[in-house]
Amino acid sequence: MEHEAQPVRQLWVDDERGRRRMPDPVRTAAVRAVLIVSVTLILSMVAFLCSVTGSWLAFPMTLAAIAGTVVATWSVLDVWITRQVWRQRNGVVSEPSSAERPLRRERRQEESQEQPEPAARAGKGLLPEGALSEAA
Repeated sequence: MEHEAQPVRQLWVDDERGRRRMPDPVRTAAVRAVLIVSVTLILSMVAFLCSVTGSWLAFPMTLAAIAGTVVATWSVLDVWITRQVWRQRNGVVSEPSSAERPLRRERRQEESQEQPEPAARAGKGLLPEGALSEAA
């Protein structure tokens, strides 16, 4: 009985709690930023090695690395801005919880009862009635 059938273990088990996929515009901006940052790091390394060896290529590569740093910073900011814009336009659906909804409804009803009608407020200004005639 040593060779009984063992339950087969799976090599890969999916995690049910995975993160949601990023929206397409945010993902494309993130991929673009990763590519630009990686090229900038390569440029910086080449500029460093050229300057250590004293090559004539050191100065142009240093300028390219500085320009790449500016572009990489801009691309990372682009990811952040694109993510915020996506959330503002499409992303977050805000619905009050069922416990909060009746409280807000009661508050709105109380506020509407406390405010007088527009016709009742029409004659009431900031100054009491007759204040202008007394000053004259």
